[in-house]
Amino acid sequence: MAYLPLSTANLPDPAINPAQGKSPEDYFDIDTYTGTSATHERSELQFQPDFVWIKGRSDAYSSRIFDAVRGVDKVLVSDSTQAEFDGGGTTYMSSFDSDGFTLTSNISVNGTSKTYVAWNWKANGSGVSNTDGSITSTVSANTESGFSIVSYTGTGSNATVGHGLDSAPDMFIVKNRDRSADWYIYHTDLGATKNLKFTTASAATQAGVFNNTEPTSTVFSLGTNSALNASGEDIIAYCFHSVEGFSKFSSYVGNGSSDGVFVYTGFRPAFLLYKRTGGASSWALIDSERGISNPIGPYVFPDTSDAEASATILDFTSNGFKIRATFNSTNASGETYIYMAFAENPFKFSLAR
Repeated sequence: MAYLPLSTANLPDPAINPAQGKSPEDYFDIDTYTGTSATHERSELQFQPDFVWIKGRSDAYSSRIFDAVRGVDKVLVSDSTQAEFDGGGTTYMSSFDSDGFTLTSNISVNGTSKTYVAWNWKANGSGVSNTDGSITSTVSANTESGFSIVSYTGTGSNATVGHGLDSAPDMFIVKNRDRSADWYIYHTDLGATKNLKFTTASAATQAGVFNNTEPTSTVFSLGTNSALNASGEDIIAYCFHSVEGFSKFSSYVGNGSSDGVFVYTGFRPAFLLYKRTGGASSWALIDSERGISNPIGPYVFPDTSDAEASATILDFTSNGFKIRATFNSTNASGETYIYMAFAENPFKFSLAR
């Protein structure tokens, strides 16, 4: 029997392969910036973003979420139940550009001398009609990176919605655009009988949310919960599935020690969002743009308006992350934490820092 040397060069090629001229930064990237209170063109990306999530760092500003399916002037807030509101094209963001986006003057995204972070994903423009489900949806899908934006109108009855991907979503995040309602979140390691929200609450069991039905390679399922499926109301969903060497949606169990667990992702993370499932804890979001060296400390809570804070939390490694914190929101002994992560570099091509 022949054996290969123990070397990253002998690892399988990632789905998004730098050796073929592709990079994780062609599909997901992070932009940190300082505001100006004037028209501000951000041109730091390798693609035109279709989903932009902005959070204030230096001050307590709520997150602002924009996407190309709803339109650049339509705003959602991750730490609020409020309905979508109209920025009017002059308040928050005026355009998605070929290499970034252009901001207008609102202090929550562009205040003078204030600092911000923007997480950016590429889908496929403003979307096309999808009839895979019992509800016709409008879908902007990037099947290579496993991400889609899905807009649909609820029926009030058990239903399915086409998501446009070629694999079942491992995570999707849903928000009613027309009314004050919670965000609802499906994660593959919780399953369709449970859900999370952008709150501190632990995972809940509600049959009327995802109809106790796992998503398939073509659709996700809805029950009769009005936040996700009220008759005649417009809903948006952001769908993701794991792509080898680029993204990972999974979970880990804490050990309560500063020598915490190591979690293998198959890449050096650029972005990590995680949540304790069994207790009252905020979501935490860490990235390699704000935390450039280990141990990484800067974090924000997407479910609150709090400014960025810092603590010794974890290390990003060439193939995953290593927990260094002992607090309950990150590493309580025996507690389960779900996460979503996106790559800076796949393990095979990851560079030391």
